[in-house]
Amino acid sequence: MKRVKKAAATGKRLRARPQVSPSADREKRIDAYVRKKNASLLDVTSALRQLVKKTVPKSLALINPWGIPMFAWRGPIAYFMVGKNHVTFGFPRGTELPDPAKLLEGTGKRLRHVKIREKQQLLDANLRDLILSAVSLNRRDPQPSKLLPEPKGH
Repeated sequence: MKRVKKAAATGKRLRARPQVSPSADREKRIDAYVRKKNASLLDVTSALRQLVKKTVPKSLALINPWGIPMFAWRGPIAYFMVGKNHVTFGFPRGTELPDPAKLLEGTGKRLRHVKIREKQQLLDANLRDLILSAVSLNRRDPQPSKLLPEPKGH
């Protein structure tokens, strides 16, 4: 409320803060994204979302400002993008992750990804380990995100 009063007093317009919508609405928006990109990969993306939720129960599934589904816990953990023949499951801090199985691809400064072509690939324990390593990074060094709600007590 203070922001509204201050903005009114100064004549400035408020920038909208990102809102975290209820879980069911987010899931519908993610499903709509997948159907729009490639509906044949809906089973793969659903299984991927279940894997992340099972691995990190307190994680949030969100849509970032660019319309890309992402997972967060104390900051971004991972994201996915739907392509013609595969789902790109990416890690914003991918270069910091241990990857003994050499699953990660990419040459960027920080991002790395795994191409998921079928649900069977999601059974690989090394993929689960990558998710857990991303969570461990955020536990040690949380990454701020404008998409996430403020932590309680701050």
